[in-house]
Amino acid sequence: MITSIFSKSKPINFILVFFITAIAFVMAALKLVKEPFTIALLLKQLVLFFVCYSSILLLNFMVSKNGLTKNNNYEILLYSLFLLALLETTQDTNIVIANFFVLLGLRRILSIRTQLKLNKKLFDAAFWIAIASLFYFWAILFFVLIILALVLYTDNKLNHWLIPFSGVLTVFIFTVCYSIICFGNYFEAFINTPSISYAFDHYNLPELWVAITLLFSFGIWSTLFYIKSIKMKKKALRPSFHLILITFLISFLIVVLAPKKNSAEFLFMFAPLAIIMTNYIEVIEEKWFKELFLMVFFVVPFLLLLL
Repeated sequence: MITSIFSKSKPINFILVFFITAIAFVMAALKLVKEPFTIALLLKQLVLFFVCYSSILLLNFMVSKNGLTKNNNYEILLYSLFLLALLETTQDTNIVIANFFVLLGLRRILSIRTQLKLNKKLFDAAFWIAIASLFYFWAILFFVLIILALVLYTDNKLNHWLIPFSGVLTVFIFTVCYSIICFGNYFEAFINTPSISYAFDHYNLPELWVAITLLFSFGIWSTLFYIKSIKMKKKALRPSFHLILITFLISFLIVVLAPKKNSAEFLFMFAPLAIIMTNYIEVIEEKWFKELFLMVFFVVPFLLLLL
């Protein structure tokens, strides 16, 4: 049933994913939001929903343009189900916005393989990741992807190595100017400072423990097959698949380093994990097992909500 719907890219899939994402936001608002209902709160929730759903559309665009999966929509389905499993990922404004800008940067990084308008792509990628770091400092770790992209595509031109740093410097200069104009000092606008916490106590909540265990168990299993399958991909596409794997590892590192561990930091992991799992689903030959794999991600989030 599920595989027959999402095995092909169809408009109805985006409508279904829209409603799954909407359910995640409604349940998150009922369960997590403690503020009294106001128009301002409603507008905030609508903005967060728009950014989250835009991230899903951006993921689909990125996947289809770079041949990261076959012609299906499993990745957007998984992404929306991840949101439903970890409701906290829909409510942290800074992380939701930072993740969107990281995806914008990743889209430009993956497009480097075409070698067209390379200077612009390198600048844009660094620019978006730097903006993401303004909302969530550790998002700056994704800058490593730009360096790895240059290494994977064996680019030895000095200016190409300098351009990403100019993108970061541009964001820094504009932010300092904004801080001077609005706050009267140089660094007030830099609201996120580098801090680390290794306190994982919040993850001890039963619903979070189940959801995180589900993500990691299925994620690690899928990653093993994903790594093995890279060798079978077209040579021109292999760097893109390596970059997705590195993105997943960086997002895991962010989870470890996150100064405030409320499970919202897992949002950075959703896009690369959705791509990795989709690649695994595509190689499953037994239809019943493929259905079971997806059904678990359908059933568990709703069970967690009921419990």
